[in-house]
Amino acid sequence: MNWNNFEFHNPEFLWVLLIIPILAVWYFFVRKKDTAVLTVSSVKGFEAKKSFLPKLKPLLYFFRLLAITLLLLAMARPRNVSVSKKVKSNRGIDIVMAIDVSASMLARDLKPNRLEALKVVATNFVNRRPNDRIGIVVYAGESFTQTPITSDKGIVKRTIADIKWGQLEGGTAIGMGLGSAVNRLKESEAKSKVIILLTDGVNNSGFVDPKTATDLAKELNIKVYTIGIGTNGMADFPYSRDPRTGKLQFRKQQVEIDEELLKYIANETEGKYFRATNNNKLQAIYDEIDKLEKTKIEEFKYYNYQEKYRFLVFIAGGLLLFEFLLRNTLFRSFI
Repeated sequence: MNWNNFEFHNPEFLWVLLIIPILAVWYFFVRKKDTAVLTVSSVKGFEAKKSFLPKLKPLLYFFRLLAITLLLLAMARPRNVSVSKKVKSNRGIDIVMAIDVSASMLARDLKPNRLEALKVVATNFVNRRPNDRIGIVVYAGESFTQTPITSDKGIVKRTIADIKWGQLEGGTAIGMGLGSAVNRLKESEAKSKVIILLTDGVNNSGFVDPKTATDLAKELNIKVYTIGIGTNGMADFPYSRDPRTGKLQFRKQQVEIDEELLKYIANETEGKYFRATNNNKLQAIYDEIDKLEKTKIEEFKYYNYQEKYRFLVFIAGGLLLFEFLLRNTLFRSFI
């Protein structure tokens, strides 16, 4: 028997078992009255070999108590329960992450820099979305679909790991990044469509107006969460390469993020705007988005019950019948 799947359907009847020890104690004190006594002046005429049967007579009461115990256990309905599960999810959520890969994403106000910090957080986010399809769009002065929407999380994570600065021409084309993400979702049949748009600057290039892309997202019922990444104040930005070593050189520069535009995009599409000023806040933002956008999963459970009370009733009935036969045969009194 698998005890992990064993249960009593009516466990309240188990409380009645407390009466069994009370009945046992009661019988211990009144058992002598259970035997008929014949008083005579002399027992010489009745002398015979001593029988062991009178000593066994308390067993009759034991059989009765055992039968009552088994009947009470049967009333508690012992049974084995086997559960089979069937999980059904809806068509899930289609998500496109639009990631700014302009040179400013190498700023060091997040550690080791904004882009590398984002890649860690984005990968963790993907790991927590097993039932959703995810695509990756990168943009700077132009935009490019790095990975179309797919359910293959391995491809998505490899794409994130391979994102590098310098793949696209300079600038920050927020409108084009958003437009490319919308284009990826326009044919989606998912019940929920989401874009996570991340940038660290202002829209300064591209031929798509961010507000036009926002209207398109709104028309297609695409929710856009916008994230402005960068500290408040000054940060170390790359500005040139050392001609001898080829390494990037950094200098302090004011962080500028078009928060008004990002808030507008989020509000118009019923999304939400976030500001990530450090690694912890960036992680917290993706955690919150993960909670806000959950795929509904329905779990159906099928229960198969194997009742065990019938066997107990059968044994209890047999004990009562056995007690009745013994009481009216071997232990029958002639008085």
